[in-house]
Amino acid sequence: MSPIEEAARFLIRHDLRLATAESCTAGLIASRVAEVPGCGASLRCAIVAYAPDIKQSVLGVPAETIRRFGLTSEEVSLAMARGALSVAAANLAIANTGVADDGGDDDTPAGTQCFAWVFRNAGRTVEFSETVRFGGGRNDVREQAALWALSRVAHYHELAQRSFSVPAAT
Repeated sequence: MSPIEEAARFLIRHDLRLATAESCTAGLIASRVAEVPGCGASLRCAIVAYAPDIKQSVLGVPAETIRRFGLTSEEVSLAMARGALSVAAANLAIANTGVADDGGDDDTPAGTQCFAWVFRNAGRTVEFSETVRFGGGRNDVREQAALWALSRVAHYHELAQRSFSVPAAT
């Protein structure tokens, strides 16, 4: 079984309903899930928010977050994931933003990708983020980023389940 198929089957087994908020991958994360037969129930929506104004208007990413941390930041990816959860009946949002080549708006190295995974359970959310740098050309980076985003779901799901098992603070 391919890593993409393993990730998609994991979504099904754990009743995860996925929303993606994708910048650099431009929908590849959701597309890879959709390639696996039977995964339609797991995929809720894919929002491609390439432009900063779309990140703000559609996903609700605060302009201040973009100004303060830059477009290629874990803070922006987390805000994107939160925004995807706010518009979808999902319990997992994956977001990514980054630079696939030398076309970035700052001095962020090519291949830098920032990811977020936000899990929701009974009104509570648990958030994770990380930054990874991939090598290769533009489309190589995008493909690696989509695979990375999905391959980390099981890891972060386990951590989220631990967190959800701890009673919420009142």
